[in-house]
Amino acid sequence: MGACMALCSLASCASCLCGSAPCLLCGCCPSSNNSTVTRLVFSFFLLLGTLVSVIMILPGMETQLRKIPGFCQGGTTIPGIENHVNCDVIVGYKSVYRMCFAMACFFFLFSAIMIRVRSSKDPRAAIQNGFWFFKFLILVGITVGAFFIPDGTFPNVWFYFGIVGSFVFILIQLILLIDFAHSWNEVWVRNAEEGNTKCWFSGLLFFTILHYVLAFTAIVLFYLYYTKPDNCTEHKFFISFNLIICVVVSVVSILPKVQEASPQSGLLQSSIITLYTMYVTWSAMTNNPDRECNPSLLSLVSNISTAEATPTSSPGTVQWWDAQGIVGLIIFLFCTFYASIRSSSNTQVNRLMQTEEGKGSEGCEEVGEDGARRAVDNEEDAVTYNYSFFHFHLFLASLYIMMTLTNWYKPDASTQAMQSTMPAVWVKISSSWLGLALYMWTLVAPLIFPDREFS
Repeated sequence: MGACMALCSLASCASCLCGSAPCLLCGCCPSSNNSTVTRLVFSFFLLLGTLVSVIMILPGMETQLRKIPGFCQGGTTIPGIENHVNCDVIVGYKSVYRMCFAMACFFFLFSAIMIRVRSSKDPRAAIQNGFWFFKFLILVGITVGAFFIPDGTFPNVWFYFGIVGSFVFILIQLILLIDFAHSWNEVWVRNAEEGNTKCWFSGLLFFTILHYVLAFTAIVLFYLYYTKPDNCTEHKFFISFNLIICVVVSVVSILPKVQEASPQSGLLQSSIITLYTMYVTWSAMTNNPDRECNPSLLSLVSNISTAEATPTSSPGTVQWWDAQGIVGLIIFLFCTFYASIRSSSNTQVNRLMQTEEGKGSEGCEEVGEDGARRAVDNEEDAVTYNYSFFHFHLFLASLYIMMTLTNWYKPDASTQAMQSTMPAVWVKISSSWLGLALYMWTLVAPLIFPDREFS
């Protein structure tokens, strides 16, 4: 009897793994929409790959693997058994490149398959929302194959793919932050109008001031530690120019004509964009190969000059746990989760992110014949998000993770090391400029095209 019940339970799990998305998470979020659960599961695949990449790049991992008898070339041996595994490939930056290559291929494949899916009635929608076990096998298969790619020019070529993809992903992060700020401001203003006005407006004022204080504190620290009186001209220009642009967009956001055409704009959004711009500026400066203009965090914390500071690692060694990498991962996690559950009411952001306004925002639950609660298919008439663009977004996220975990360092084929490069600096800075231009566009577009709907 127990065996029969176990078989039934196993069959139920198998049907969930091969069935629709709601079946997987119906116990955790029974009132969720089908579209939301699907995005969460795909995001979980990305986060799982990220976790594996972090483990692979941890210091000392190769040493631990070499202790396994009969595993690594040059490691502990077992009499009569040769060590065939090249552990240099499955740890360090090479493993991150291969793991992220596998995830990028996986999401790009689904991005191509899901082009022009209009509703859940499309046969391809069943692939999008189900067959999770087989999807996982595909991802594992691509990952295994990626570790058999010869070194050759692969790291260098894939580095440039990562540069371009990360540039676009930083812009998407900014769009998501703009959307989040608009939603935050809209909800709190609505709550203030409905009751307890002083409390909600005080909260908006507090966080707006906090963001600006953090941003301008960062600017002061940048001038103190990332510039020199007779050097670091690029850094002086980056900091000053971004400061001026942030002040300009903040002023524009509260102009009477802008407020009249776009009532949802305000200083809260501008403060968040300003703070994010300062983060991108800092992240760019930490990739400057000139160590005089790019002091280590250890030297800053311990108040030791760069010349006297003892290096924490040998040249070319990748450390993913530096400050800007950790902050980058936190922002990435927030944006990935937000992209999975978002249902924006902002028309401009929806157009940029290829989503439908107001669709799928209501979570209704269904109760099956067996009494189990299940999420509803809210896409029978039309999809609530662009399947292809969502996977393309995760494809770019895979490249961004690769660059973040390897500190945007470029592989050097001659020395087998990783080096900081100025192209990474300019990519990040230019993405901050383009991001500010996009935010400025969301402010002035309703004025330039008054006949169009932007609210």
